Amino acid sequence: MTDPTPLVCPDCGAEYADRWRCTCGHPLEFARQPLPDGPAPDPAAFDAREGLWAFSAFLPVEKRVSLGEGMTPLQHAPDWDAEFKLEYVFPTGSFKDRGATTTLSRALELGVEKVVEDSSGNAGAAVATYAARAGIDAEIYVPASVKQSKIRAIEAAGATPVRIEGSRQDVTDACIDAAVGEGADEGATGDGRPGAGAWYASHAWNPAFFAGTATFAYETALQRNWAAPDAVVTPLGHGTLFLGAYRGFRALKEAGWIDEVPRMYGAQAAGYAPIAAELHGDTAGANDVADGIQIRDPVQKDAILNAIEATGGDAIALTEAPVADELDRLHAAGFYTEPTCAVAPAALDEYRERGAVDADEDVVVPLTGSGLKA
Repeated sequence: MTDPTPLVCPDCGAEYADRWRCTCGHPLEFARQPLPDGPAPDPAAFDAREGLWAFSAFLPVEKRVSLGEGMTPLQHAPDWDAEFKLEYVFPTGSFKDRGATTTLSRALELGVEKVVEDSSGNAGAAVATYAARAGIDAEIYVPASVKQSKIRAIEAAGATPVRIEGSRQDVTDACIDAAVGEGADEGATGDGRPGAGAWYASHAWNPAFFAGTATFAYETALQRNWAAPDAVVTPLGHGTLFLGAYRGFRALKEAGWIDEVPRMYGAQAAGYAPIAAELHGDTAGANDVADGIQIRDPVQKDAILNAIEATGGDAIALTEAPVADELDRLHAAGFYTEPTCAVAPAALDEYRERGAVDADEDVVVPLTGSGLKA
């Protein structure tokens, strides 16, 4: 097996063997994006039996921890005039397994013995499950109000949930302060890894997680015979799927496997919509239905805004009522999703009303989590 791919700061250019963030405070990325040689293979001949790892030529992490994840169905949804990618068909019931498989594989590459993560639920369950698969100890910091179903998934995998009172940011701060340790910013172990004996498997910070969510784009392109859609509409909190998908489509274009990167549209929850506010000013209202994306200060904010600008996309905020109505509509059509999923198809309606997405354009919308978790 090859040595782990180093990390680089896109802001100041510093390179590290491994680290949870740059000393300048900026999120890190992999120092290189692998690309396959040659043209895109015949879709009918493409061997997808390895799931998302079938796209290993695009991945800066080697397969070490897997539960057969990936290759989720892409289904036509005539009532929405769109295609839904059923991301809730994963081992732990959410798209976060894409990032968990690559993140825990990265952890094994580095010889990590314990990981910590902060999560409102789905990412924690995914990291806990894949840590169990890897034989790595895990602590998952969660909001005190997290759904009991998600706590059960964390505990069932043998991980330790740590409930934190306060906001979602309070959970992150507690994870960093109590689990990663004060020495993390200075790289107390000498190589930029946390100094408290744990490795921060953050779905918001860790570039390995985004390498995993980029496989959403690779699968979508394959399932569409290497034709990217005109637009993709995703829920948008920390941006793990939004930004991963953008990077995946960008890599496909760089490889010459697709012609254009689709426009990326984000759907945020009113009251927790920093990207929409940056683009359109204050966003009034509230939305407690889409609790999975209640993020006020995403660490990848600049990268998300850059992706929107680069693709001609946008981000909007939705209040609770249209999302609740959309959830009922999804369930009635046979798509049994958790509530946060409904924000993206509801946003598609709004984008069409605004004229941002034309009626004859191809649109893909991921349905990100199972209704069994609700």
